[in-house]
Amino acid sequence: MGIPKDPKPVKLFASLIFKEEAPFHGALKMLADEVGTIEEKIPPATFSHTDYYEKEIGKGLFRVFILFKELFPRELLPGIKLKTNEIEAAFSESRRRSVNIDPGYISLENVILATTKGFAHRIYMGSGIYADLTLMYSNGTYRPLEWTYPDYGEAKTISVFNEWRENYKQVLRCQKA
Repeated sequence: MGIPKDPKPVKLFASLIFKEEAPFHGALKMLADEVGTIEEKIPPATFSHTDYYEKEIGKGLFRVFILFKELFPRELLPGIKLKTNEIEAAFSESRRRSVNIDPGYISLENVILATTKGFAHRIYMGSGIYADLTLMYSNGTYRPLEWTYPDYGEAKTISVFNEWRENYKQVLRCQKA
């Protein structure tokens, strides 16, 4: 018989997709105030992997990945997704978002995104939020799965997550000492 135990806390990250600088900076400030200290911010990159957000936010989109400093219990992810939804709503006009925020976490074994949409590979976590298994760690790197969003499966994105995993491992080692 296995003995239940709590898993290690995880590193929280978020992806922000936006067009205009003002809502992006406002959302970053709210994330820092309401979720936690931002440890790292990847410079904005053109987001052109899908036109899904163009109807709502517009053309000429950018994406920034941010990493939070603190470790979080995994079970807090649904509440964090609900908080990011509130932040999106704060920067919406006429029910149209000006920034999209997708939180997730990095563990030693995988990268999980929070979503409000269920699907076969998404596990319900409560409060209307699902956990999307996005990347799995195997043979020294995170690897995409057949359902991984193409931008998350790109080598440059995986490289960022691998670096952040190393950062996370160091934090875990320091906690043990």
